[in-house]
Amino acid sequence: MSAYLALFFTALLAATLLPAYSEVVFAGMVAAGYDPLALWLWASAGNTLGSVVNWGIGRYLLHFQGRRWFPFRQETLGPAQRWFQRYGVWSLLMAWLPVGGDALTFVAGIMRVRFGVFLLLTAIGKSARYAILLGLLYFFN
Repeated sequence: MSAYLALFFTALLAATLLPAYSEVVFAGMVAAGYDPLALWLWASAGNTLGSVVNWGIGRYLLHFQGRRWFPFRQETLGPAQRWFQRYGVWSLLMAWLPVGGDALTFVAGIMRVRFGVFLLLTAIGKSARYAILLGLLYFFN
């Protein structure tokens, strides 16, 4: 159980502003023979919850944007805001992207996207990410 919790927290951190790579842990656990469905569930849940943290930061802490410790810089926020304005809430399906995906979840908080819609679309995208990774790992193994 502790290995699955480690994956959960790594995936959670990977979806926030902290540098973490849950794919490496995920792939290592697949190679070690852990239950693939359980890995998919734990990683998807952790990564989705990390995005919820970003949504909350965007929703409630935007007035701290000029502070040094603020997690997102304008160079990552700008493209994510333009993407979000162009494609709307459906862009949250792309929150799994390594570049700009985390900023999209933050922008969703800024734009005050309803939490239920945010959670559903983000969970679909994050879950698809790990499903594709799992498929690739089995395909190339």
